[in-house]
Amino acid sequence: LYEIFNSVGPVGSIRVCRDGVSRRSLGYGYVNFHAVSDAERALDTLNYSSIKGRACRIMWSQRDPSLRKSGVGNIFVRNLDRNIDNKALYDTFSLFGNILSCKVACGPNGNSRGYGFVHYETEEAAKQAIERVNGMQIGDKTVEVTRFLKRDDREPAPLTYTNIYVKNVPPNFDEEMLKSMFGGYGTITSSAILEDAKGRKFSFINYETTESAQKAVEELNGKDLRTDEQKEEQKDDEEPGLLYVGRAQTKAERAREFKAKSAPVAGSQARQQGVNLYVKNLDEDITDASLKELFEAFGTITSSVAMKDEKDKCKGFGFVCFASPDEATKAVTEMHLKVVKGKPLYVGLAEKKEARQERLRQRYQPGAGMMGKGGKDGMGKGMGK
Repeated sequence: LYEIFNSVGPVGSIRVCRDGVSRRSLGYGYVNFHAVSDAERALDTLNYSSIKGRACRIMWSQRDPSLRKSGVGNIFVRNLDRNIDNKALYDTFSLFGNILSCKVACGPNGNSRGYGFVHYETEEAAKQAIERVNGMQIGDKTVEVTRFLKRDDREPAPLTYTNIYVKNVPPNFDEEMLKSMFGGYGTITSSAILEDAKGRKFSFINYETTESAQKAVEELNGKDLRTDEQKEEQKDDEEPGLLYVGRAQTKAERAREFKAKSAPVAGSQARQQGVNLYVKNLDEDITDASLKELFEAFGTITSSVAMKDEKDKCKGFGFVCFASPDEATKAVTEMHLKVVKGKPLYVGLAEKKEARQERLRQRYQPGAGMMGKGGKDGMGKGMGK
């Protein structure tokens, strides 16, 4: 990275931001030039150039996060031609004002998802872009340009679906039994019974109409398919394993739902009950119970959560909440950097995501507190990639 940007002008410092646990690059960094003119030249000549096979995006580093979070000047572009890349989107919208950032959303394989975002310096430029480009043909498609709204501010779209997901399927179920149970709610176009790594059966069923799928969900979700013998063998501390029937979700939707469910346990609820500690660099086999065992010698634990991925493996971090500050302090003193399963633990006070991101941004931004001169529009000479 230094070699690429130093070819434009003398570079003061470079920082590639990395994951705290794996140390893998997060895909962005900061470049600090000695001269504003060199930074401006890098922005003009290197923006959207290829670095190791990926087109990089370069913009002025914004020290004030409120500008990004406010949504002022930010627009959403829908129905993009799949051949439109970041540079083509920038060239189209730069006619209406100074762009702070511009990107086309892409999947893991690098292919366009068909939509993008453009963030202008002013609200006036964003309004002009919406008026001029909305309904215009770019490439082979007519685009829709609107003001960007955060997910919480959007009106929920009505659910229309035909594909449903079924879990807790009895071991003796086959395709014929499945179609017999679900076929009464409408025409089934396709169905499949699968097994996970633990041998548990689940199924996907696709109906011809949304009404059929919704009726099946309403009627069959929570249905008890256990025999009388299975009910008698059921232990008091075990979940009954009722049939789950719901709309089949995409991977992104499942991830958002999992995050929403996990956040209250690991965050606000735990903080209300005591002092919450953040523990990272955990082994993937750590569970809630084993995490609690590691810390219970230091005092009363009100909750312990090892954050899990979709495969039920620990994601490398978790939260432990103590009843009193003294117990939490003792745990940090004794457990920070202690080696558990071959890994030195990081143990510290848990903090809100926004506060942590701001602290890390201030810490890792090159030249913070060292630059006496202002950059473009008073933003400093640092540049974000």
